[in-house]
Amino acid sequence: MRAIPTIAAAAALLLALGCGDRSRPGPDTRASEAGGQGNTAPSERTREANAGMAQVLDFEDDEDFQDAKRGLVASEPELVIRAEDGRVVWQPTDYGFETGAAPDSVNPSLWRQAQLNNIHGLFQVSERVYQLRGYDLANMSIIVGETGWILVDPLTSRETASAALAMARQHLGDAPIRAVILTHSHIDHFGGMQAVVTPEDVQRGVKIIAPLHMVEAATSENVLAGVAMGRRASFMYGFGLERGPRGHVGSGLGKAPARGRFGILPPTDLIERTPQELLIDGVRFVFTYAPDSEAPAELTFYLPDWKVYCGAEIVSHNMHNLYTLRGAKVRNPLDWSGYIDDVIHRFPDVETLFASHHWPRWGNERVIGYLKKQRDLYKFIHDQTLRLANDGLTPREIAETLVLPESLASFFPDRGYYGTLSHNSKAVYQLYFGWYDGNPANLDPLPPVAAAEKYVEFMGGRDAVLAKARASFDAGEYRWTATVLNHLVFAQPDDSDAKTLLAQTYDQLGYRAESGPWRDVYLTAALELRSGITASALDPAMAIDLLRHLPIPRFFDALAARINGPKAEGKQMSLNFVFTDVDESYVLTLENSVLNYRRTEPRPDANVTVRLTRELWLGLITRSTGLRQLIFSDDLQVEGSRLDLLSFFRLLDQPSGEFAIVTP
Repeated sequence: MRAIPTIAAAAALLLALGCGDRSRPGPDTRASEAGGQGNTAPSERTREANAGMAQVLDFEDDEDFQDAKRGLVASEPELVIRAEDGRVVWQPTDYGFETGAAPDSVNPSLWRQAQLNNIHGLFQVSERVYQLRGYDLANMSIIVGETGWILVDPLTSRETASAALAMARQHLGDAPIRAVILTHSHIDHFGGMQAVVTPEDVQRGVKIIAPLHMVEAATSENVLAGVAMGRRASFMYGFGLERGPRGHVGSGLGKAPARGRFGILPPTDLIERTPQELLIDGVRFVFTYAPDSEAPAELTFYLPDWKVYCGAEIVSHNMHNLYTLRGAKVRNPLDWSGYIDDVIHRFPDVETLFASHHWPRWGNERVIGYLKKQRDLYKFIHDQTLRLANDGLTPREIAETLVLPESLASFFPDRGYYGTLSHNSKAVYQLYFGWYDGNPANLDPLPPVAAAEKYVEFMGGRDAVLAKARASFDAGEYRWTATVLNHLVFAQPDDSDAKTLLAQTYDQLGYRAESGPWRDVYLTAALELRSGITASALDPAMAIDLLRHLPIPRFFDALAARINGPKAEGKQMSLNFVFTDVDESYVLTLENSVLNYRRTEPRPDANVTVRLTRELWLGLITRSTGLRQLIFSDDLQVEGSRLDLLSFFRLLDQPSGEFAIVTP
């Protein structure tokens, strides 16, 4: 039964997910040398492009810096958060280099955002609202009730949530936790909850408040495509990149996800409509339900007695993703914009806004103005993409044509630090029209390697292509150079000259990117062209507290997606899986190279019946239970043909999660 751990480990793989001076372009002090990972110096064209950002944006505007520093209670910039095994999970000093003017190797607009995200500590938002920022990718917020605290979004991991809570207790006292609010189903907003509340606390009356379908969305969103998403996430977040002026500087949305142990507990109270009012420890809440916006399950809330609004992640100090580069279902910008519009009209007296990322905003006029520009950002992308599509433009043409109006483009919270106008407009096109752009040449094109070989041949062969690519690189035509060299590398993957020049090209594209994920994608591509795959996958054991709440059918969905169709052709069998501790039984049927399952009584004529506990199953998934333990476990019984069981597991692919991306 060796196949089980790698199969279901794929489910776990994915469930991943100090202040300096204001930015003006400045010199790269290492301009003549290679970076620590072989990355090259910014070219003259890149330096010019980054310097030109000073003509686009007002870097003298320090309003965000004032907001980000406001209400500081205390900070611990030398903080180091470690896992039980001593591994560093989080430390702000990783980004200590982000001071002063922007180096030539970083877009100065992204550098400004990185410096803002570096402002770390415990902050007072209003009389009874506090935030812990800089302890993880997201924020954890505290609302002071009549007898204790109401926590909002307990971060990604147990380790970071525990450190943040300890900081709050040190400066605010040792109040009991009366409730935890989970704003949405992304792991950086719930993964650390078992550090702040236990099942025993829930039994004693501590509330866990979340949007409808929270657990289903949190545990299922990435399971089926977990291996591919996990691999792509290593590009999007730059897991393998050094922290430095030629490496990772931040994700725009924050710094980076913490990689510690994470889990979830089922909600006690669900938010399923707008408005939905609750009295929590003496504090009046008005919840709004915002599903299928930034997350499949999401809520926001208003504190009417204090005129304070929590925007969760439907608003933030950047353009968000309508499509995320790690891979996910496209988000609907029309609904998203509509939820923000509803808030504007429902809570017109709002005075303070805080959210699950970034820093708050104060003053009715400033908050309403900010909400309007966030609302109109997503509505503009939606409407204008459809306008251009109805004029016959294709996704790439729309992305190249679309320009934000000055009123939105000049507003820092609408800049593309995380999402971009380019890939968000393509997401809108995909939402309505799918992958096909209507041109029959793109209906059935050659696959990458075959097409690359033809392109190189048509362009005059390897030497001619490389020479022309060098000329394009020298001219600063990096997008075109990347396109040409990508064909050459896919046609001749062992060509070191082509890979070297393509890596240098990705360096320049990364240095110029305003989006943190785009920068990380380009620079990770350059790193892998030079060094091969270096980013490590997530340890499945870190996800066990989350996987305990994954419905058993989702595991079988993941199993079905691992069936190797050609190997399974012509084979038929049925298998019973009986989970003895939770009284659930399933019949799996293989035919037509497809695995189906039903929750039902075991079939008496099945090839094999496997009786086991859910906990043993989880041990196999997370590799904490080995094959020897399995064989001698009292929690496992196999009835019927063990050879058929072995034959079944041999039909399952065992993806490593380390497939090539920038090479064939």
